[in-house]
Amino acid sequence: MNLSYLSKLSPDDILSGLFGIEWESLRAKGDGKLSLTPHPEVFGDKLTNPLVTTDFSESQIEIITPTFDTIDDAFGAFSLISDLVNVSLPDDEYLWFQSIPCILPYWDQIPIAQYSEEGKSSQKYREDLAKKYGVKKQMISGVHFNFSFSDSLLKKLYEFENADLSFREFKDNVYLKIARNYLRYCWLIIYLTGCSIGSHKTFSNDCIHLMDAKDNYGSYYSTRGPSFRNASCGYKNLKELYPSYASVDGFVEDINNFIESGDLSEAKELYTQIRLKPKNPKDVLNSLKKDGIDYIEIRTLDINPFYKCGLVKRDMKFLHLFLIYLLIKGESDYVGWQREAKINEENTAECAYVESMRLIRDGQKVTIESWANEIINEMYIMCDVLGIDDDHTLNLMLNRILNPDLTYGKRLLKLIRENGYINTHIALSKNNKQTSISSLKNIDLAECDNVKKYASIALIGK
Repeated sequence: MNLSYLSKLSPDDILSGLFGIEWESLRAKGDGKLSLTPHPEVFGDKLTNPLVTTDFSESQIEIITPTFDTIDDAFGAFSLISDLVNVSLPDDEYLWFQSIPCILPYWDQIPIAQYSEEGKSSQKYREDLAKKYGVKKQMISGVHFNFSFSDSLLKKLYEFENADLSFREFKDNVYLKIARNYLRYCWLIIYLTGCSIGSHKTFSNDCIHLMDAKDNYGSYYSTRGPSFRNASCGYKNLKELYPSYASVDGFVEDINNFIESGDLSEAKELYTQIRLKPKNPKDVLNSLKKDGIDYIEIRTLDINPFYKCGLVKRDMKFLHLFLIYLLIKGESDYVGWQREAKINEENTAECAYVESMRLIRDGQKVTIESWANEIINEMYIMCDVLGIDDDHTLNLMLNRILNPDLTYGKRLLKLIRENGYINTHIALSKNNKQTSISSLKNIDLAECDNVKKYASIALIGK
């Protein structure tokens, strides 16, 4: 996409889109142990509640927002729903504000999500995943950011292109390009937002073996990198799978081949940093072929323990700008780009704070600081040309690059060194629950209608 095309549009046009958020979080007891009770009745049936359900485990709550026209609205709803969920848990139960699990019991005591007859296929899918990947890896949690450009923006860009393509083909190409570039550059998001640097001894040895420090309370942590959820020990496919992102048909064909070969059971088992989402989530591949790409799902974000809903709005705004940048950014023709992207993703997650660590760019080594600076500087230029007010977001990100001590991972490292992994997150989780309680008590009267609206849906059993 040519920058000059976008420059013909207003900033409001360029920033228009649909935004949604998903958040998985374990339920933990006040001593840091996993809560083993069933999904709370206050949230109703996990199959029918559109806002609050479970992910893999009965102990793993998932919040899913509707889509909104602005980040402010999406984040406001997400923050409110997370408050309602947090305060509705029993007094000695908390959302675990960390992507890496709390203290886990033996694997056979971790409760897989249970469903009525209508949801038995979902239950079987989880049971099969547990056999394939192990139960404990399933307990890794995160934040997903769902995004699509407005159709009005895409139609204006389609007119500028004047290409021999249908609108649907053009729209697919937009999201395919973003997907390719996101995979190339998601290491930057891992560095800027990564916040999973520790592990209790009851979690996976794969992660513990990568950590270089130990606390006095039965846990381990790393001083070297910001995100072990995104590291080589995270929840990954057993084989490295690299589907084509050149076309929807090519992508679908590759995923079907992975399923036929037994590498995947179905399309949604492909674990990648970005997903191409169809209109019909119950029939992913056929819907992609028939209807095209409806939106994209960014899956890189760790739970942020420093904020009461696990996500900072400024990071979400940066992601939005970053996706626009990825649409404009030219692409390298380097053949091994997907393998290189995977190496950069894991090296950043595990070793971003190590001065000698190098990323690989088209086969050449480069420092994380120099490459990140280049990207942020190009984003400054983009915002300037397009008349977008970045609200000092880029300054904030640049500061994290210039001074790693400002990153979430480094801030968390300081706390874990002082108090240990489990004690740190117990304190943060308790504090966030108290903040949610205070937020609902002190909520602006103008938001009361939203409280009633979301409470009536999220808290079905109350």
